[in-house]
Order: sequence, then C-alpha cells, then structure tokens
Amino acid sequence: MRAMVLEKPRQPLVQRDVPKPNPEAGQLLVRVATCAVCRTDLHVVDGELPDPKLPLILGHQIAGRIEEIGGGVKGFSVGDRVGIPWLGWTDGDCVYCRSNRENLCNRARFTGYTIDGGYAEFAVADARFCFRLPEQYNDVDVAPLLCAGMLGYRSYRKTGDARRLGIYGFGNAAHLIAQIAIYHGREIFAFTRPGDKAGQESARKLGTAWAGGSDEIPPKKLDAAIIFAPVGALVPAALRALAKGGSVVCGGIHMSDIPSFPYADLWGERAICSVANLTRRDGEEFLEIAPRIPVRTKTETFSLEEANIALEKFRSGELSGTAVLLISDHPGARYR
Repeated sequence: MRAMVLEKPRQPLVQRDVPKPNPEAGQLLVRVATCAVCRTDLHVVDGELPDPKLPLILGHQIAGRIEEIGGGVKGFSVGDRVGIPWLGWTDGDCVYCRSNRENLCNRARFTGYTIDGGYAEFAVADARFCFRLPEQYNDVDVAPLLCAGMLGYRSYRKTGDARRLGIYGFGNAAHLIAQIAIYHGREIFAFTRPGDKAGQESARKLGTAWAGGSDEIPPKKLDAAIIFAPVGALVPAALRALAKGGSVVCGGIHMSDIPSFPYADLWGERAICSVANLTRRDGEEFLEIAPRIPVRTKTETFSLEEANIALEKFRSGELSGTAVLLISDHPGARYR
C-alpha cells in the first residue's frame, strides 16, 4: 500500500510502498478515506516529541471504512464508517484507567506516534478506540473533528462554567471549540498573533465578543483561558487577563518553556493546568454535540503524496483551513 513514512525526525516524509497491515484480535483494518494534518504531526516530525516509533506512518485524524475485522470484535461490520483518534490503546487496568482517567495511562499508545497512523491507504486500530462518525459530515469535513475537535473539547470542559472565555492561538481547535462555547452562550475573547488582522476578523465572524493580539489585554477580565498555541510565554499573559479564581488551560501536547512571572499574577486562587490526550467519553460527547450546533470545519485538501507540502504550509502559517489528505475514493473524500 502507499504510505508517507517518517524515517528520521527533522527530515521530510518519504513515499513508500509498504505491506498492507493485518488486523489482530480486537482490531479493525480501515481503508483510509481522509486524514487531517495536526500540529502534533509537526511536533513529531520536528523531533519535539521523544521516542516516536520509527519508521513511522503519521496521522491521527483518520476517517475511513472497515475493510476487515479481527477476532473478538463485536458491534462493527465491514463497510462501517469509523474515525480513528490520537489515543489508540490503553491497558484498561491501571489506576488511571480504573478511575475514568484513561488519558493518563502510563502504557498508553498513540496513533501516528507510537502506532502507525493514517498517512497511508490502510490503518489498523483497536476497535475499542474507534468512533462511529456522524452522517451529517463527509469524510473531509469530519477528519478535523477527531483531534482538533476532541482534544479541544476536553480543554473546553476543563474551563467549567466560565462565562468569559479567552482562547489564545485561534487555529483549528479554537475555530471548532469557539462554535460550541458560543452555542452555550459564553462570551469568547479571541487572541491571535499580534497584527494578524485576518485571523481576528475570522474570529469576529464566528461571533466572538472581542478579537485582538496576544499582546493585548481584553476589555473585560476572563473567567478562564485556553491556550492552543504552543507558546509558553502566553501563560503569564493569560494569567494577567484572568479574574480572581480563574484558570488557564494549556491545551497542547507540547509547549515551549514557560517564563518566570510574579507570584502576584497567580495569586487570587488563579490556576494553571494542562490537558493530556483525550478519553473516549470526550470523543463521544463531542461527536454527539457537534452535528447539533452544527460545528463547521474549514479545510484545505491535499493528495497523500503532498503530505510534506501540507506540513510545510502548516508550519509557515499559509493554510486557509485544516489540511486534509485525500487518500481513497470513498464518497466524501473529494476535492472541494
């Protein structure tokens, strides 16, 4: 099968003809229709995440249809459309898994990082961690929901009942989660790169209460803030924008170092927390609410062989939406 393979960090992906995988017990073999490109893919390629499986097939926002079913799998049929997310396997038996915190499992494996992912014609996945996809979305539009949406939703849940919510880094995840927050009646304050007038205008069109640069103080104190940009310096900035009792949620898997800041910026029972991975509950809840709003995605499509182009455009900020690789000819996996 065709695949784009990472052979060594900090090098371009290489197109390879690799053996089609076979599903083991408990697994599904999925013919990949589309795979959205995530910032985490860049972190893996750029060597910012340690110890990836090498050689590695990237990609963890996978939409496709079941080709084969391994032994012991129930509830799925050949031809069913499924999504494969970042969290690919947990042991199910550790203290974290047994307390509904499977996202913290020390033995967890991750699609497109420690398990081969979706930059290929086929992928195998643990059936327990595959999601049925809402019929309202085609394969292109649904792919970004499988990480930017799901992990963004976990970050959003961490903000509790905050009424005034700041979002730093108004990219793919922010675009999706802002729609849910506005649907819930929250005031959204969007922070972009300083001077990014186009990004601020895009945020306003979604219905945000305010949009400005990350170097600006919003007109009202925030109850909570989510930081999607992998920039540690935004943590002190967000703290300064918070009301007492507010929280800063760091929503990325990787972030540059957080600079020191005065204790006074944290005082007043302000808090900082990170978000690690996602749980199946996060994914199920998000896929239930997304079509009801409906959450709309913005995408830019590429062929599988153009994966390096998509990654480079992501890195340089040249994308007009989430990059989605078109891999098979299933209905919905089509150019716009």
